Amino acid sequence: MQKINELQLAKELIRFPTVTPLDAGVMKFLEKKLKTLGFKTKILEFKEKGFKPVKNLYARLGSKGPNFCYAGHLDVVPPGNIKDWTVNPFKPSIKKGHLIGRGANDMKSSIAAFVSAVSNFVLKNRKFSGSISLLITGDEEGDAINGTKKVVEYLKRKKEKINFCLVGEPTNPNKLGEMIKIGRRGSINGKLKVIGENCHVAYPHRGNNPSTSLVRILNEIKNLQFDKGNKHFQATNLEVTKITIDNNADNIIPRIAEASFNIRFNNMHSSSSLKRKLNKIFKKICKKNKSKYEIKYRVSGESFLSKPDKTTFMIQKIIEKITKIKPKLSTTGGTSDLRFIRKISPGLEFGLVGRTMHKLDEAVSLKDLKNLTLIYQNILQNYFK
Repeated sequence: MQKINELQLAKELIRFPTVTPLDAGVMKFLEKKLKTLGFKTKILEFKEKGFKPVKNLYARLGSKGPNFCYAGHLDVVPPGNIKDWTVNPFKPSIKKGHLIGRGANDMKSSIAAFVSAVSNFVLKNRKFSGSISLLITGDEEGDAINGTKKVVEYLKRKKEKINFCLVGEPTNPNKLGEMIKIGRRGSINGKLKVIGENCHVAYPHRGNNPSTSLVRILNEIKNLQFDKGNKHFQATNLEVTKITIDNNADNIIPRIAEASFNIRFNNMHSSSSLKRKLNKIFKKICKKNKSKYEIKYRVSGESFLSKPDKTTFMIQKIIEKITKIKPKLSTTGGTSDLRFIRKISPGLEFGLVGRTMHKLDEAVSLKDLKNLTLIYQNILQNYFK
């Protein structure tokens, strides 16, 4: 069995231009690496009408429980104009103690750290009692339709048991060891269309300006106090993200006015309860102004909280021991694939410093990469004691 170096593997993974949801051969490459460690692997390709097909990988070492799972994604966001980078984003380079390349931070280096940690762990514990698995997707940065969500459904059908899941997202704001994510806020996107009646602006009584209803609606929903937050979550928040009136003439009252908004909500609400609350406001105001409305919602995920348990506190202690920082248990930030995995397993997120994710010259500190590998290895050693 070969020992896998985290830096070398991170470089190899970055070389695959896996702009979501492009596979570029990376799943086959990682599968081959995992097989050398004794993993049984399966590449799962899912398709759904209207979305591009996605390759995912599930691998398991050992056949008995408990099953400790690591989850992550190999797809990356587009690099933008390559000329704006100081290096080719898919030809990783080391500068001033940092590995630079697209995915170095989010999150190919974290995957490399975990695979390296497993190789180190297995070399010292060939007959450990339990299983280690990896759930790797190529659809986290994109639509998230044919990725982890479908893998979880597959695992449920196969009655595959996962006892705890560690997601390797870059959770730390500035320094390795600052933050563990134990939950996430839910996210709803809404697209509201208000329909009036167009006419000449000099004769407004002959029409019905939809912007009147829209402005009143946006004012009311923006000033809603949904809650004050709680022990684990900040207050629910709504932001208007777009206002559109497609009107090329200044002397015509428009027929349609549109707006988009996003709500990040805590575990005091569900997407359904928030929809009902908003729909009452839309109906009330549009009825008063004799206009009509249409609303389309897209729910990215519900709010969830993984109640801290002995595994959470064990991981927290290991991180503190290695980094000399006691990580905060947090629910801040956007969504992650743990929103799907939590349906079959408790879990948390811990990875690298997220300061450069999605940016030009995305980078990871070599010291952080080495320490993350050590953290992951110690987690395995303590979990399988």
